[in-house]
Amino acid sequence: MSKKILHIEIQSADKSLQGFEDTLLQIESGKKVDPYFSIGFESLPQFAAVFTPKRWELIGVLKKSGAMSIYQLAKLLKRHYRNVHKDVTALMKWMIIEKDEDSHVFIPWDEIDMRLPLNNGELKEAA
Repeated sequence: MSKKILHIEIQSADKSLQGFEDTLLQIESGKKVDPYFSIGFESLPQFAAVFTPKRWELIGVLKKSGAMSIYQLAKLLKRHYRNVHKDVTALMKWMIIEKDEDSHVFIPWDEIDMRLPLNNGELKEAA
């Protein structure tokens, strides 16, 4: 079984759409396309608003500990349930966290690959 990798990229919407178009053309021409799971952000501030230090800590603890209830996760993190629930909900919207059939939350990814361009002028400042 291959690793499930989530690619997080900071790039323009145009570049994201171009990648989608390229993949679609490959599929339409009958070529085999390997699964590629990604989410994109147009700017570093947008990324940082989603991936706060507390949320990175939550991701690490949840991946290490395995599926559990949000209540159990809050106790493990020594954080208030409401704040952990808010963070889990936000990360679920971005497909970082999923729920199983028992409503336990878990990290479905083996790896998160973060790409941050530095030299090509795509890294945007906050508007």
